[in-house]
Order: sequence, then structure tokens, then C-alpha cells
Amino acid sequence: MLITEIYRSIQGESSYTGLPCIFVRLTGCNLRCSWCDSVYTFTGGKKMSVDEVMAEVRGLEPVRKEPTSSGTAAGLGGTWGTGPLVEITGGEPMLQEREVVPLMDRLLADGYSVLLETSGERPLENVPEQVIKIVDVKCPGSSEGGKFRLDNLKTLRPHDELKFVIESREDYDFARDFTRQHDLAAANVIFSPAFRQDASGSRDASHCMVDPRELVEWILADDLNVRLGLQVHKFIWDPATKSV
Repeated sequence: MLITEIYRSIQGESSYTGLPCIFVRLTGCNLRCSWCDSVYTFTGGKKMSVDEVMAEVRGLEPVRKEPTSSGTAAGLGGTWGTGPLVEITGGEPMLQEREVVPLMDRLLADGYSVLLETSGERPLENVPEQVIKIVDVKCPGSSEGGKFRLDNLKTLRPHDELKFVIESREDYDFARDFTRQHDLAAANVIFSPAFRQDASGSRDASHCMVDPRELVEWILADDLNVRLGLQVHKFIWDPATKSV
């Protein structure tokens, strides 16, 4: 498979924000979102086998702690292994489904807790059930609205998450209506303000295309049971920094 980078940082998005995480970022994407912050993954990359990726992941792994009596990470829901958190991301990792599904199987077999960040445009039925899917639903402002594969909703399990990246009131209205139309009240749904593609320098909300406070006000006014998501790595490091 083609790999752009493998590195260790903290999880910057989703309900797992703040946890140490090893990232396996695959090369290539078939979408061109207007606010994309990982354009550098579209081309290039290094060809690596599953064995080579596993070796690099293990090299970044800290010493494992003994598992809890329940076999899951203490204090956390979802389906977890006893090893570190690994996220498979891109680009769009499911473009390399033939190679990435066996990689996910290997990670799970070794006890890792595995997240998959995906656009939801590719089929997800072959993703192992233990993998925690973080699935984007593209809003109109992304320039890729309407690309979400509705059949993927059937693949979601209680530990999976849906994410809407929002750059305008129009995007918010779309996300709200989609959430209601598909009865996602019991799902893990995240509304996240888009960051400007050229964001750099200051580490604050001035780069958000929708003010987070305004987004919160809309969520509360509509009584939505969704989570506000902020890309915390862009508040810790310069928003233009890669591999964090």
C-alpha cells in the first residue's frame, strides 16, 4: 500500500480527542474538499507491505500496560484492544481496501485499538466490526456534498461516529436535517467547524470558518443531541503543522 507518513501524536478529533495515538496516513484521495488540510497526501507516498507498516507501528509503541479485568480500556466505551490507539487515515484509506483491511485485521489481532477515518464515499461493509469508524458526511460547502454512500449507515455500530465539518449556516442546516432525517439521535454525531485551508500562525478559533460559539448556539437552539468537535491539534501547534 502507499503510505504518506506514520507518526505518534495525540488524537486531535472525534470523541477520542486528547488520547495518545499512532497515525498511519495513507496516500491518495478521490475527493477534493474545499477546506482540505491534507492535500499533501494526494500524491507521492512510499510503498509498504503490511509487515513493514506493522514494524513501524510497533517501533512507535510505548510499553503496554496490563489489560483491565474486562479486557477493555478502563473508563472508555466502545470496542477496545489492550494495546495503544492506532488511527488509519488519509487521504482516503478505503481507496486501498484490498491492503488496508488486512492491516486492520493484523492490528486488531495484536490487540491495538483501531480507528478508521474515512469520507464515507467508499463502501464500508468489509471493515472489521471491531474497528471504530469515524465517517465524514460531506456538507454542501465542502464542494463534495452528496458523495456520502447512504448504505454505509447500515454498517455503523454503537462505537462508530459520524462527523459533519461545517463552514456555514447552510452546512449546519444540512447536517441538522440529515441527522434528523436518518434518526441519528442515538448515534455518536460530531459537528465540527471547518478550519480555513490557509490557516497559519495564531493558534485560536479565528481560523474557524464558523465561530464555535455560534455553532454551539445553533445546536442548543435546535436541541440537537450532538457533540461539538474542535481540531485540538490546531490549537496546540501552528495550524499549518503536519504530522501532529
